[in-house]
Parts: sequence; C-alpha cells; structure tokens
Amino acid sequence: MKHLNIKKLMAVGAMACVIATSCSKLEDFGSTNDNPNATTTPIISALLTNVESGIAGYASQTRGGLYCQFFSETQYTDVSLYSLPQINMDGEYAGSLYDLQNIINTKQVNNMSQVSRILKSYIFWTMTDRFGDIPYTEALSGNPTPKYDDQKVVYEGIIAELKDAVAKMDGSPISGDIIFNGDVPSWKRAANSMRLLAALRLSKKFPSASGYAATEFKAALADAGGIIDNNSFNMIVRYPGGIFRSPWFAMYDGRRDFGTSAPFVSLLGGFGDSRVTAMASSTVGVPYGRVRAFMEAWTGANANWARILNPALRNENGSVTMITAAQVLLARAEAADRGWTTENASTMFQNGVNASFAQWGVAAPSASYFTQADVAFTAAPGTGANLKPIALQRYIATYPDGLQGWSEWRRTGFPVLTPAVDATNSSKQIPRRYTYGSNEYGTNPDVVKAKAAAMPGGDTQDAKVWWDQ
Repeated sequence: MKHLNIKKLMAVGAMACVIATSCSKLEDFGSTNDNPNATTTPIISALLTNVESGIAGYASQTRGGLYCQFFSETQYTDVSLYSLPQINMDGEYAGSLYDLQNIINTKQVNNMSQVSRILKSYIFWTMTDRFGDIPYTEALSGNPTPKYDDQKVVYEGIIAELKDAVAKMDGSPISGDIIFNGDVPSWKRAANSMRLLAALRLSKKFPSASGYAATEFKAALADAGGIIDNNSFNMIVRYPGGIFRSPWFAMYDGRRDFGTSAPFVSLLGGFGDSRVTAMASSTVGVPYGRVRAFMEAWTGANANWARILNPALRNENGSVTMITAAQVLLARAEAADRGWTTENASTMFQNGVNASFAQWGVAAPSASYFTQADVAFTAAPGTGANLKPIALQRYIATYPDGLQGWSEWRRTGFPVLTPAVDATNSSKQIPRRYTYGSNEYGTNPDVVKAKAAAMPGGDTQDAKVWWDQ
C-alpha cells in the first residue's frame, strides 16, 4: 500500500471517534440532543485503521525492553531500577479492544470481524504476558466487574480464537487495513504464526511432545493457511510520516531517554554479530541499571553512546515489526529440538538466524558463526538440550520488541541477566510481571483483591505468571 493511501486511512481512523458512536465512552443521556443527520453506525474501516495505527505500540514500548536489558535508561532510571510497575489496564479495554469488539458486533463484513478477532488475540496475548490473570471471558461484555480469568484460560481462549478466525475467513473485503492491505492469506499466516508462538510459550507447563502446547504448535504449523516463513510475509506496521510518525522516530524527537544497553551490545559483540550495526547507532553500549547521577555523568562523557536502532531505521516514515519469519523459524527449531516435530532443528535454526540477518539488511553470517560457543548445537536434536543457543538467537531476533524479549527471557532463562546494580525494589530481582493498577482496585475491588490473594506470592512484581511457574 502506498504511503499516501495509508495517510488517508489513518486520517479517517483518527476521525472515527468523532463520527462513530462506537468510540463514545459516555453514558446514554437519552435522545434529546441527537443529531438526526449524524450516523449511528460505526465506520468499521475507520475503526480498524485507528486500531492498527496504534497497535505497533505493543511492539515498541520500552518497559519490557528495560526488563530484558535490550535498553538502558539514560536520565530517568526508575523503571530499570525496578520501581513498582503498578499499571492500569482499563485503557486497553476501553480503547483498541473496545473498537475491535464493535467491529465484530456490527457483523457488517465477515473478514473484518475475523481480522478484529486476530488483533484482539494479539492484544490479549501481550496483556496476559504482562499481568498474568486478566479479564477475558467476561471482558467487553458490558459487565463492569468482570472476573479475572486464570492465565491458562486466557491462553486457551487466544489459541482457539486464532484457529477459528482463520477457519472462518472467506472472500469478503477487508477495508482500512494498513498492515496487510486487505490480503486474506497474509492475515491467515499472521494468525497461525501467532498461534504457534503462543503455544511454544507454554513449554514449561506442557513440555511433552504429546501435550497441549506441542499439539497446538503442530496444528498451527500444519494449517493450510500457512505461516510467516520468509521476510516478505512479516507482520509490519509502516508509517507515512508527518502526523503519523514511527514510534522509533518519536523516541528521539527532542528526547534522549533510552539507549541500547551495554549487556545487549556485549552479547552481539561476543558473537561478532554484524546486526549490531542496524540494531544500534554505535557499539558504545549504555550501562544498565544505574542511578540518574551516574548515567548523566556517563552519557556526558560518552557522546557516541548507542541509541536504539541505526538512525536510518528510525525515520519518521519508518516501521515497527510485530511478527517475523526469524521468530517463527527459530520457534520451529526449538520445537524440533524438543521432539515436538520431525523437522530438522539445525536447519530451522540456521534458516532463522539467516532470516534475522536479512531482515536487518546485513550480510548473512559465515559458516564459522554457527560453530562458535553458544551458537553451535552441543547435543543431538530431539532432547531439548540445545535450548541455550536457540533461546539466545530468539532473544536477539525479537529485538527491539521488548515485550517479546522479556517473555522469552522469563520462559527460557536465557540470556542469563544480571539485575540492576542500583535496583530499588526489595528483592533486587528483575520484575516477572506488572502489578494491577489502582484503577482496577478502585472499580472492581472484590474481584481484584480475591485474585491477588489467590496468586502465589500475591500481586507483586516478583510473582511469576502461570506459564513462568
């Protein structure tokens, strides 16, 4: 899709809250002031554009990237020192999830509903990975005090929703789509890839090759709709610039709060990994987890400190990548190494690494790259003994998507991260989840308090979400 068309679609999306009743968050005060000339039917193409233009924020937010040490803070260092992540989630339900549900509720166009179900699943996936148990089965139903479903229920629901959405797609048009320009096969591949990745995230709970996670992984892999297995299929949000700027451009538009962390730069440097030239502006990695005074002195003495991404990759008309071939291929490598599939783990691994290099626009690594320590397989595939090299490459391949990097670190334990030197939380450990925000306790206190009391470790940042236990 040309940028001009994207800009027009985004502009229409921005107007959706003005012209469509689906964006209204006000109570119904009757019809006294109704405008008989105004539309009362949601403009679903505008709603979809609006959601898609903002959904890249999940793949470009910084908190998860600070926890998994992709990034370092250069001035205001409270997040990387593990201040309490008490975050409200009500805005996510009242915003994009609300709009997507309205598209579904209108039942105007089948494929518009299915795309909305896929995007809803993506958002719920990121939410449950951040908080653990969340409102899901009773969410978006008008119930002001929905129950908080166990994460197991949420994951099972997401995986089933993705499967069903793909199965129900037909030849109906998809309008307002700035991600895949209405291409149905692309949405099927994205949904199957998301389903595959979500299934693998449950490897701690269902490690068996005949268990739920492996079964769903294999079903997604075998789906006739296909998966994202080359970079031309990657799920990417592209921005036209102007008032619709890439979040990575906005990060340095008058501010200098974040850099690429020294631990991450060091990891790449240890492999002689040329992706660092695209992933960061220099090889001067920024110290991680230090107080503000230390960081201000350090950045003042090191003007060439590494910003996130090469400047050429964070133009205002840049993009945010959400799901890539590299992530999927490396997930397939892990599944094969676990004995979940009969694919060749080593081949999938090398294909995944090569896809990541190509995605970043750098030359493919030489054969010697794959023979070095922590890259080479050390055991026969099929036993799960090669998790470390696969996990390290998946971690690198998710950069700069901090939510995915943080989740992969929690799931696998790789890379081995050293907590912040100047951590301010009592445990001095890297947070494992967000805690429920004050709004949740204020509007749904009985449900939230009961859920917190039942949670192992309580509603704390050190408590592990279900799949991490």
